[in-house]
Amino acid sequence: MSFTPEKLKYLQERFGGANEQLIYDEHFQSVANTVIDSSGTRDAPYAGIPTLLDAPAERIAWGAPDFGDLQVALIGVPMDLGITNRNGTRFGPRALRTIERIGPYNHVLKAVPTRDLKVADIGDVPFRSRFHLEQCHQDIEETYKKITAAGVIPLSAGGDHSMTLPILKAVAKDGPIALIHIDAHCDTSGPFDGSRFHHGGPFRQAVLEGLVDPTKTIQIGIRGSAEYLWEFSYESGMTVVHAEEVTGLGVPAIVQRALELVGDTPVYVSFDIDSIDPAFAPGTGTPEVGGLTVREAQELLRGLAGINIVGGDVVEVSPAYDATTNTAHVGAQILFEILSLISVRLNGHFANK
Repeated sequence: MSFTPEKLKYLQERFGGANEQLIYDEHFQSVANTVIDSSGTRDAPYAGIPTLLDAPAERIAWGAPDFGDLQVALIGVPMDLGITNRNGTRFGPRALRTIERIGPYNHVLKAVPTRDLKVADIGDVPFRSRFHLEQCHQDIEETYKKITAAGVIPLSAGGDHSMTLPILKAVAKDGPIALIHIDAHCDTSGPFDGSRFHHGGPFRQAVLEGLVDPTKTIQIGIRGSAEYLWEFSYESGMTVVHAEEVTGLGVPAIVQRALELVGDTPVYVSFDIDSIDPAFAPGTGTPEVGGLTVREAQELLRGLAGINIVGGDVVEVSPAYDATTNTAHVGAQILFEILSLISVRLNGHFANK
């Protein structure tokens, strides 16, 4: 196609003058209608009170919670008592809230999740104490029981990975669910320094407590020197995809394997930010070189569109080691990708299928 005078005239007439603000594509126009107000402006991303994914804020009275018509609750879990290395992930939820310009449009899944869903940032888990790991886990479990009892899907910003165990106790109350776990570590080790509830072992405990079906579990991005701790993953029947395999297998093949494993079983998606190579996401407590790129992680998640997702989390963002805020930016984007999966499932549009 050549750029002729006739083509120029066509473009000038269609997109110039009085037509400069027109959007002709019906889908793009529907998206614009949710973002651009009648005066032709958009909310400034740097203004207002920061919330997770710029969702509306909703205060919950936890003594007698009323979630109204919410479909998804974005919630922070500022707790890092299960850390084995560098602490600081208690500040992760706040770091993710400060990131602007995430969404609202997912151009691959054709979703506008914060507009397509009834979703709100409901604040943080109310902890009774900042000093007692097991008690914090009890607080997480009780909070999420209230969320799930109301039929609301929880999507969480952590916090250390030990928090996923008490979340699963609430989400999987009706029996074992499937798990898609993206991480540098399998997190299926035994007790550490006298505790079985640290961030390196939540999925061993989840299987042993009947919360997760290991034969419908896939762990992606695994690498590093702790491999000798992950015997439970193999013995229980989990599928483990090491980071070194990603290039050879290719992301589409890994996605296909994940879809085959989970089928339409209710599935929880847990994303540890250390699955991403520290070149892109250095702000975490247990960085491992040789990890996923951000683009690979996005492709993995977007390929899962249609799964029966019942909850998810992004954990282990530690802003003290995140001088450029790149890690928090990645974490917020991944949270958005998981929210997009929920939107696709609940709204029934499968744009990438």
